[in-house]
Order: sequence, then C-alpha cells, then structure tokens
Amino acid sequence: MARQTPRARQRCGSGAGRSPGASRRSAGGCCAGLDVTVVSYHARRGSAPRLPRVTDRYGTDVLSGASSSAHRRPTSTPTPAERGLVVEEVTTGWVGAVVRVEKSGGEHVVVLEDRRGRTRTFRLGPGFWVDGKPVELVPPRPTAPTGPKRTASGSLAAADQRARVAIGSRIWVEGKHDAELVEKVWGDDLRAEGVVVELLDGVDNLVDALRDFRPGPGKRVGVLVDHLVPGSKEQRIADEALRTVPAGTLLVLGHPYVDVWQAVKPARVGLTAWPTIERGTEWKRGILRELGWPAEEQADVARAWQRILRSVRSYADLEPSLLGRVEELIDFVTAP
Repeated sequence: MARQTPRARQRCGSGAGRSPGASRRSAGGCCAGLDVTVVSYHARRGSAPRLPRVTDRYGTDVLSGASSSAHRRPTSTPTPAERGLVVEEVTTGWVGAVVRVEKSGGEHVVVLEDRRGRTRTFRLGPGFWVDGKPVELVPPRPTAPTGPKRTASGSLAAADQRARVAIGSRIWVEGKHDAELVEKVWGDDLRAEGVVVELLDGVDNLVDALRDFRPGPGKRVGVLVDHLVPGSKEQRIADEALRTVPAGTLLVLGHPYVDVWQAVKPARVGLTAWPTIERGTEWKRGILRELGWPAEEQADVARAWQRILRSVRSYADLEPSLLGRVEELIDFVTAP
C-alpha cells in the first residue's frame, strides 16, 4: 500500500479532488481510495511516465580523472646496471654513470660517477630513474663467451695462465700514470712473460739508473719516454744513455705527446681533440679546466687521471703512436 503524504491525507479527509469513479470503487477506506485514484490516473494515460535518459559523462567518481589508473604509482622496469648507463637516485638526486656493480656485505651495490668524477655507492634495486622513467637496477647480464678470450692488448689469453717468475730484463716508464696505463692494457701479457715495469721518476734519472742496473746479457732495458721528439731534451738524454751501456742492451722509445694522458683517444673523455695549453700553464691542470673538472689541488689531478684510466677498455682506446712503441719494448726485453 502506498505511503500517505500530508497532502494525500488532507485530500482524503476533506473529500476534495476525489472523482466520482474513485468513490464508487473505494471499498477499503481513505487509503484504499488513494491507491485506486493513483491506478486510475495512470490507467487514463496508458502507462507510467518515463524519465529522460541522461548519459553520465563523469562516471561514478567525478574526482577520479579520465582513468582509474591515473593515480597509480608508476611501476619500475627491471634494467641491467650496464657500465656507462646514466641513472638518477631518487632519494638523493645523485646523477651519475654506472662504473661497476659489486657485492658488499652480502648484497649487490652499484657505484655511480657524476660528471665531476665523484663516486657514490647505492644499493642495487628500485629507486632509480632513467630518462625520466622509474627503473629497478639489477645485476648486468653475464656475457656468454663468443670465442677465444683476449687480453686488453688484443693478445690471445692462455687458459689458466699464471704469472711467470720475473726475468732479468725490465721496462722503465717515466711516471706512475705511464705505469698504470701500461698495466691496464698490457698487464696480462707482461705477467705471462715475467716482465716487470718500474718507475723511472723522470727521464732526467735515466743515466744514473742505468749505471746502477748495469745492463748486459739477459738484463736488457726498454725505456718509454714522454715527448721524445727530435731536438728535444728527452732525445739528448736518450742519446747520452745509449753511449753508456753495451750495444743491444738498451732501447729507448717514446711518444710525441706532452703527457701520456694524450695517448688516450680524446673521445673517451668527451673531446674531439685534446686542447692546446698555453705555455706557462701546468699542462694537466690546464686540461682539467678545459674539461670543466676540478683542478685546484693535486688530489683533483689524481682523481681526474683515475677517471681517464677507467675510460680505457682496451688497446682500441689508445693512439697507435703509443701502442706500437710499447709492443716494441715488450718484444725487445723478451727476445731470447
């Protein structure tokens, strides 16, 4: 039975507005009469009135946006932490290239180097961005061997090669950076041959060092000199040294560069060519300023060299004018 509204009760009580037909059919009192009146009203018009259909343009939640996925947190894509990949660590904002992935304290960590050569270590996993998209850094995929293994110098690596006992002959280089570069590229070859590389601490010490070493049969010396060009001080010292030792026991070779840094192809540090530094300016610091790297302290120079050295992957990253000279020196000191 329909619920009576106040207006309906008023009409029932006063008898106003009641049709004769409704009075005759009303047998159940006032409320029954109301029901009959409603039925008769619809019956005279054929059917109940219909509301117009309205399309809901906004869905059930007008604040939800165009899609329910609009407020979902973006998912991180698993991405191998390959060397050279530039990423941003989201909590600190640190941006750097992947230098290496290693294990520390039982978990994988990634070392990132920024554009100034500074490094920081972060736990491998989510929390990084690449090209504005969230990623989860995972260990790089192991590369399957595709053929005979080669050393950084391009030589075939012998299986289970162990370092030989040092032979009597030596290779001398002018400074620490020269020695580290030779070790980076030719270290495996030198260990296999038993050749020791020693620091000369400047070509000015060559004659005195030869006097102490006393080259002879089975004790040859190969020397790598920076900026060995005709007419230079280095060339005059080399000529004097050759006159002080037995023939065939000393070989002095060099490259034309002011410093061994230039033997690294400039593209490895983002240059098209190594800059020319004005006379009176310390060469390495001048290079760092041209690169936009810190150059105030000696520690800045040391860090810069380590950054350059890390960029060298194999002999292909070095200039031919250095490659050939080092190969000649190795052949000379290992000859029977």
